Amino acid sequence: MKRQTYDFRFVEFMPKILDEGVLYVSVTYATASHLCFCGCGMKVVTPLSPTDWRLIFDGDSVSLHPSVGNWGYPCRSHYILRNNRVVWASQMSSAEIRAIRGAEGRDKQHYYRQQRQSPQAPSPAAAPSPPAPSATKRGKRG
Repeated sequence: MKRQTYDFRFVEFMPKILDEGVLYVSVTYATASHLCFCGCGMKVVTPLSPTDWRLIFDGDSVSLHPSVGNWGYPCRSHYILRNNRVVWASQMSSAEIRAIRGAEGRDKQHYYRQQRQSPQAPSPAAAPSPPAPSATKRGKRG
């Protein structure tokens, strides 16, 4: 049975047996995992990184971006995890899936190529001193 909502648990290590309807998040290992929300029981692992999935925790709910496409599983389910709700997305053809996977591969190559080419951040010893406290802006989040 397709789920419409999910709970979440922050863990250090993923449990060997996952509970249905729970998105497990390990910040330590930058991974989220759950049993497929279509109800097929397959384990879904979503690595968290600039080129994979991004996690948003707002203090009350958890969201993942982009969508989860279980195209390698028999169910071929496709959904978005937004604010503890499962938003079911349309099925995709094999050609659409190939195109998405190709774009993801190109995006990863581009990202990591840029990372290798960008200059290293200055070491703390070489970084300029922060401004005096009287000159800093207050009440703003960076």
